[in-house]
Amino acid sequence: MHDLLVEQLLVVLTTGLLAGYLCRQIGLPPLMGYLVVGAMLSEGVLGWVSADAAEIGHLAEVGVFFLLFSIGLELSLEELRRLGRHLFVGGLLQMVLVAVPVTGALLLRGWNPNAAMLVAAALAFSSTVLVFRSLGELGKTSSPVGRRAISILLFQDAALVPLLLCIPLLSGTEESVPVTEWLRLAGVSVGFVLATVLLRYTLNRWLIPRITQHRSPDLVVLMTLTILGGVTLIAHRLHLPPALGAFAAGLAFGGNRWSEQVDSLILPFREAFAAVFFVSLGLLIDVPGILHDPQLTAIGFVTLTLIKTVAAAVALRATGLPFAACWRPAVSLAHVGEFAFVLILVGGSAGVISTDEQRQLITLAGTTLLLAPLLMRWGLAGDVTDPSAEDAPHHDVHLPADSDRTCLVVGMGPVGRAVAARLETHGYAVTAVDANPLNLQAFAQHGFPTVAGDAQQEGVLRSAGADQVQILVICVPIDEVALAITRQARALNSEARIVVRCRYASNRDPLRRTGADVVISEEARSTRDLIEATERVTAKDEG
Repeated sequence: MHDLLVEQLLVVLTTGLLAGYLCRQIGLPPLMGYLVVGAMLSEGVLGWVSADAAEIGHLAEVGVFFLLFSIGLELSLEELRRLGRHLFVGGLLQMVLVAVPVTGALLLRGWNPNAAMLVAAALAFSSTVLVFRSLGELGKTSSPVGRRAISILLFQDAALVPLLLCIPLLSGTEESVPVTEWLRLAGVSVGFVLATVLLRYTLNRWLIPRITQHRSPDLVVLMTLTILGGVTLIAHRLHLPPALGAFAAGLAFGGNRWSEQVDSLILPFREAFAAVFFVSLGLLIDVPGILHDPQLTAIGFVTLTLIKTVAAAVALRATGLPFAACWRPAVSLAHVGEFAFVLILVGGSAGVISTDEQRQLITLAGTTLLLAPLLMRWGLAGDVTDPSAEDAPHHDVHLPADSDRTCLVVGMGPVGRAVAARLETHGYAVTAVDANPLNLQAFAQHGFPTVAGDAQQEGVLRSAGADQVQILVICVPIDEVALAITRQARALNSEARIVVRCRYASNRDPLRRTGADVVISEEARSTRDLIEATERVTAKDEG
């Protein structure tokens, strides 16, 4: 049994690696490759991995927990408040306009009402990861369309929590749920929320500072995994969805200066288990069913895409965009996101959705997700002018024509924020780049041009104007990433002065050889400062 698990897991990881590499080579999201190889490995095609393998299913569930943990870690209450009307009006309207017709269609096909409502809500989700990445690569995170799309996506992410909470009440028979059960769930939920707030306070004020003061990545990883696993287990013991516990653990770790460090250390675990999760979803795609009746799959795909396009267009119009400018961006939201799969799988585990229904839904949702990058590239290619004064100030991502002092700052953590602020006070036109769009919102609000995306990619640097700037400051906390960005930036701009932050003194020479003009090593600077401080203390004692 254990030999079979190791064999199947190795097959999943190896094929996932190959698929992810090929997708990167041709500029597509690895997620597409994971779904495709999963479908190819399934029993209906190659039969190398069984969709019913319980051990693979458990590992895939861990991938769900890490994805939800990351969303909780990045979700900012400040950001939700700032987006205000766009978030609640656009997000709520989009979900309702998808859920209502889908629920009706499923009821007409004889579905259980509870299952129909849950599935309809799940199919309203779009992929936060894919849309964020596409906006960042196109340099449109802070554009009118970008801000409104992000608002809708953030509302969906927030809506995941109450939907997960409702799943235990939807399981069982079609009989009405007793009031006492609603009250029990409400009490347990409130208690769980309060416990999460207490945990957040304990982590921020006591535990994280004491762990991080040892500068030991292994201790930080072990602490994070322990908290994540513990909160997830507690949620399960309270008869709440374990996925909700993972989301709560992310919220508990968020909102402090260590959040980025935690996220970067957990990244390898998240990506590895997420790959297993999406490959396992591919195993559930009914390839023989698609080949046997391709018309039915095509009809389902077209119908769902049209419903989601119309719903997104109406939602974007409600947030202030001209109606004619809403349709192309709406197409970019007309796919089914990764958290729909989470709801479908959790609903299946709770008995709300049958195995056959689950397979049909994952086949349909997987088809829309496979075609999502093509839809997004077309849908986000256009541009619109923001008619709403309340969204000002707004900057497209380009260098001001009237400025002869231009600078690009990559990595908007505490160091990058301080550097950008100082350069701005000295009269430089600063453009900010970060892999996390949420880190850029405050800068966009204060008038900085911003680009969200991976600065290791040439397209992201070009969108930020790296080929034109006079100064480029790289403040990312990982030396290997800084090296790749430096190499790419120097290839684009041979004249710019490149200043790079690195952690270890041993990486100064490789960075200089790659093209950096100035390299600031945290290790070397700390050593010098410590020696000087020690000499001052000893001189004072001797005197």
